[in-house]
Amino acid sequence: MAGGVIATDSGSNQDFPGKLTGQVLICTTIAAFGGLMFGYDVGISGGVTGMDEFLMKFFPNVYIRKHHAHENNYCKFADEYLQLFTSSLYLAAIIASCAASIMCKKFGRKPTMQAASVFFLVGAILNVTASKLSMLILGRLFLGAGVGCGNQAVPLFITEIAPPKYRGGLNVCFQLLITIGILIANLVNYLTSNIKHYGWRISLGGAAMPAIFLLIGSFIIVETPASLVERGKKERGLKTLKRIRGVDDVQKEFEEIVRATEISNQIKNPFRELLKRPSIPPVICGTIIHIFQQFTGINVVMFYAPVLFQTMGFGSNASLLSAVITGTVNSLSTLIAIFSVDKAGRKKLLIFGASVCLIAQCAIGGLLKAYLTETSKVPGGTAKLVVGLICLYVNGFAWSWGPLGWLISSEVYPLETRSGGFFLAVGTNMFCTFLIAQSFLSMLCTMQAYIYFFFAAWLVTMIIFVAAMLPETKGISIDEMVERVWKKHWFWKRFYNSTDIERPKASIQLEQQDKPNQ
Repeated sequence: MAGGVIATDSGSNQDFPGKLTGQVLICTTIAAFGGLMFGYDVGISGGVTGMDEFLMKFFPNVYIRKHHAHENNYCKFADEYLQLFTSSLYLAAIIASCAASIMCKKFGRKPTMQAASVFFLVGAILNVTASKLSMLILGRLFLGAGVGCGNQAVPLFITEIAPPKYRGGLNVCFQLLITIGILIANLVNYLTSNIKHYGWRISLGGAAMPAIFLLIGSFIIVETPASLVERGKKERGLKTLKRIRGVDDVQKEFEEIVRATEISNQIKNPFRELLKRPSIPPVICGTIIHIFQQFTGINVVMFYAPVLFQTMGFGSNASLLSAVITGTVNSLSTLIAIFSVDKAGRKKLLIFGASVCLIAQCAIGGLLKAYLTETSKVPGGTAKLVVGLICLYVNGFAWSWGPLGWLISSEVYPLETRSGGFFLAVGTNMFCTFLIAQSFLSMLCTMQAYIYFFFAAWLVTMIIFVAAMLPETKGISIDEMVERVWKKHWFWKRFYNSTDIERPKASIQLEQQDKPNQ
C-alpha cells in the first residue's frame, strides 16, 4: 500500500500472541467510516442528478430534455457538465492519493485520516450551500481530496492495527462500509426526493455526517505501531502494540515490524524498482485487476442507477426505490466474500463472479434492445425483470471483483515494491472510475442498449485473463510470492532467472533471518 506498507503478511505461518481486543474493534470501526464517506458519495451523486429541483438549478437543459416525451430516452441525461459533477471527484482523488501516500509515511496514518475528514467536510459544506455550478464542482474537488486521502490511509491503518490472523476479515470492513454508505445514500435520496426546493441539499449535506464521525473518532484511536516505528518512535510503538494486543508478550511481532520497516527503508525509490524485469508480472496483474474492476460496469450502476431506471420509464420515486433495492443487495452480498475468500480462493470467485455479471449484462442488453426504443417505455413486467437482473449483477460483483480487486493488488508484490505497486493500483482505479463517470451518459446516448454488450465483452476478457494469466495467491506469504507463485506460473516464470532477481541484499538477509521463526 502506498505510504510505506510495513505490516506483516496475513498469509504467513507466524502465530503472534494476542487477541481481538475491543481497542482493535473500535479503531477498525472508526477508521472504516472512511469507506462510508466514499460509499455515500458514490450513491448520493446518481440520485441527486435525477432530482428535478437539482436539475432546474444547475442543469436546466437536462431538465427540459428529461420532460420532453419525444426526446430520445437514451439521451435525456447526456450532458458533459452533469458528468463532470460526478467525475470531477476522481481527478482530485488521484492527486490527493499521491499526496496522502507521502503524508502517511512522514506524519502517520491518523493525521492523514483527519485530513481526509476535513477535506470531505469542507466539500459537503460547499455542496449543500452551492448557488452556482462552479461552487458545486469546487465542492466535488474537496470531496475527491477526502476520498483520495481516506482510500490511501484507512486500508493501511486497518491492515497494521489488526492481529495477523484476523487481518483479512477486518480489511473487508472497509469495503463493507463502502456498500453500506451507498445504501444509506440511496435511502436518503428516496426520502428527500419529494422535499421541495432543498431536498437535494439535504442529500448532499448528509456527506458531512460520516466525515464528522471520522474526524472526532480519529482523536480517539491510536496510531499504528508500524507507523510509529517507521518514524523512529520505537518505544511508543512497542507500548501501543501491547495495548492493542491485550498482552505483554508481543516482542516477536514487534521484531517483525522492525524488520519489515528496515526492508521498506532499503528502497529509496520503489517506483524505479517497478520498472525492473522481475517486477513486470506483479505490476501487470496488480494494475490490470483494477482496470477490469471498473470495466465490469459496476460504477455505471452505482453512480447512475436512478438515471438508468428513469431511462426505462420508472418515475423518480420508483427509480430511487429501485436503487435502494440494489444497494441492499450490494451490502448483503459483500458479506459472502468475508467467509469464502480464504476457502474458495481468489481465482474461482473472480471467474464465477464475472460469469454471473456477464449473464446479467447480456440479458439486460437484450431486453432493452427489444423493448426500449428511443421514445417508448419498457413494459412494467419487463422493467421489474431488468431490476432483478441488475440485482443479480450487483450480487455477482459484490463478492468477487469488488473486494478482491483491492485484496489481490496488495498481495502480489514483494515487500520492497509493495508501496509503489499499491499506489499504482489506487491511481489506476481512480483514473478508470473517472473515465467511466465522465463518459457513461454520452456512451448511453450513442450506443443505447449496446452499451451493456460493451461491458459484457470486457467481462469475457476478464474471465480469460484470470483463468490463464492470474496466479492463485491464497495462503501464500509475501516473502514466498516469487518462488511459489511467479516462478511456477506457465507464462510469468520467463521473467525470472538467477540474474533477473535484483532484490536488495538487506531485504533477502532480513527475510532469511526471519525464516526459522515461521
